[in-house]
Amino acid sequence: MTQSALVLLATSFFAQAQQLLLQTADTSISLQATPEAPRLIRLALIGGAVWENRGLDELIHHVEIGGVVQPVHWQFQSNISGGDPNIVRFVYDSQSPRLRLYWEWRRRARHGPIEHTIRIENLNPGEIWLPLQDSVRFDFHLSRERQVQQFWVEKGASAPSTEGTHAVLLQEGGNWTGTSSTYAHPAQGLPREIIPYLLVEPADYDRSGWYLGIEFSGRTRITLRRQGESIAGVAGLNPNPGPYRTRLAPGESFETPAIFLGAFKGGPDGAGNVLRPWIREVLNNPQTLRNTAYPLLVSNSWGTGMAIDEEQGRRMIRDASALGMEMFHLDAGWFRGVGDWVSDPQKFPHGVQSLANYAHQSGLRFGLWTDWTQAGFSNQPGALNVHDPKVRDWLITNPPDGWKPHEFKGITIDIGVPAARQWAQAAVTKLVGDFHLDMLEHDGYLVAQGCDRPTHPHAPLEESTARRYTDEDYLWVEGSNSTDVSDRATRAYYEIQAALRRRYPELLLEICNDGGRMVDFGTAANGDYFSITDAYDPVSNRRAFFDASYVLPAAMLETYVEKWPAPTIQNFRYVLRSGMMGWFSLMQDSSEWTAQQHAAARDEFALYKSRLRPLIRDADLYHISNRPDGVHWDGMEFFDPKIRRGAIFAFRGSSLQSDSHAFPLRGLRKNTNYRITFQDGSSRDYTTSADRLTKSGVTVRLSVPNSSELVFFGEVK
Repeated sequence: MTQSALVLLATSFFAQAQQLLLQTADTSISLQATPEAPRLIRLALIGGAVWENRGLDELIHHVEIGGVVQPVHWQFQSNISGGDPNIVRFVYDSQSPRLRLYWEWRRRARHGPIEHTIRIENLNPGEIWLPLQDSVRFDFHLSRERQVQQFWVEKGASAPSTEGTHAVLLQEGGNWTGTSSTYAHPAQGLPREIIPYLLVEPADYDRSGWYLGIEFSGRTRITLRRQGESIAGVAGLNPNPGPYRTRLAPGESFETPAIFLGAFKGGPDGAGNVLRPWIREVLNNPQTLRNTAYPLLVSNSWGTGMAIDEEQGRRMIRDASALGMEMFHLDAGWFRGVGDWVSDPQKFPHGVQSLANYAHQSGLRFGLWTDWTQAGFSNQPGALNVHDPKVRDWLITNPPDGWKPHEFKGITIDIGVPAARQWAQAAVTKLVGDFHLDMLEHDGYLVAQGCDRPTHPHAPLEESTARRYTDEDYLWVEGSNSTDVSDRATRAYYEIQAALRRRYPELLLEICNDGGRMVDFGTAANGDYFSITDAYDPVSNRRAFFDASYVLPAAMLETYVEKWPAPTIQNFRYVLRSGMMGWFSLMQDSSEWTAQQHAAARDEFALYKSRLRPLIRDADLYHISNRPDGVHWDGMEFFDPKIRRGAIFAFRGSSLQSDSHAFPLRGLRKNTNYRITFQDGSSRDYTTSADRLTKSGVTVRLSVPNSSELVFFGEVK
């Protein structure tokens, strides 16, 4: 449908009671407003499958005012509703209590999914309490005979699990729930948190289907249920533990987490090759993407842990510069104490600023670790001290008897409190300015998930639901108000990140949170890259990348490369390359390497910058093997159809049984020949057809276990 036809359809809608349509190159949705509630009529793949949605959307049907529950009756406001090719907005009012609701769908790119939010305004003279408003509900029709497969991805929190990605049939009567939060701490025997994304495809069709994601880092959930001819579910804030409620002052608005909904063909990789470019265009920071040196090659100090000091930092900077790396990242260990983000004068007698200047003089950017919502015992001016009455009021809970901070962990302040947010914003702004930072990393339990303070803006905690405990060296509070606490703190966190970007447009922002615990689409819009796992060995790095790369741009996916046994140079390259498919951070003191290792690393880093980084930034990505297990072969394919070139990362595991493996390629143009070249010379270069590469693949031969090869291929004219 042309843009003029869309406008005509929008303007004639209210006179003729027609449906409204939004579409991208991939996805089409039909929308309608009834007098009482709006509805998504259907979701369609352009030129392909159609999913009919049954029923109206469910809007909140009551609020609480002065302790009294009052029913809400919504009425459609046609005079202030409407649409155009990029947005559909249906407005509903409630006369008593006085509320206004905006039900919006928005197209922000020519390709990819379409976004949806609901906003509720309090027009009353006093405060009200809202129950949970889901972001979206769906109930798609599907015949009983059709088999449906659902696909989702775990976060790499702590360490990737043995499974990581899940593709399972949704059986009759099956119910599934996936949850996400700002701090995934996997519990034994319980489901792990997911990257908030769900893909559904009929298993007996052409691998086309639909996907849904949540653009929010707080406590969220997605559900899916199959019953009869219904595939139904909900996405939005997590109502558990409940009962959920949130306060809305006069004139304030509540907005549901944005979701995106899209259609695809070609299975999970087909969906990913539509979604990742959309994330780059719509969510990622344009200033960052304009830098052709993104993603960077980084030397990180955490291989030394908290023992890092100025002398070693300077030595690592000199070596990183000589190797052709691009940033030195000073990790934890530089500060006086938890909550006291000032240089430790014993370790850094000339201050962190001096080390930053040295990095800049050496041609490197300079990045810094911090955990800026943690309070400790420091009495120094400006520090977050748990005994300071002002700070104590910001804490999520009082410290128990005998509590003391960990070496880099304390008690979290609730930045949903305006004064706490303002302190944090001033603190991080000062850090960036004083230390001349090019990158700021945040780590740890940054965004509160629960709080027992009755004076904070969030809902009070119902004591009967409260759970207080210690885990991962943190104090935790969970209970009825956890989702409201998380929601407000997450939005405050976004405000702080946005303010940093406005003040320092070229500043890079790393999201860590103990590695892989805050990997989601909300932080994709408020940071530049993620630490995707807190395990740093080659297999964990490849597993975490395999999982997250289904739904997030490769350039955002950072793996830390630790020191790992490498008796041969082939093993050494295997370690490096296991972290070179996305953002590369070396968590070793490279000055300790041998001359042979230095030479090999220089070559690898030069290759990354010249041939791999352009593919990592822009190419399609295909999972051309089983998920890495460290024993068998595994590999990833990058292919950019615009420049018609690609690369395979091929890894041989520890098994002695097989010294060769064939990787079938995907995404190639039919009736075209490709030149295959082997970076390490493990096989002779050759030219062959796309048909053969798709069916028989590229055979890689490696004689050494735990080794690798880079295979480049390009179209022959």
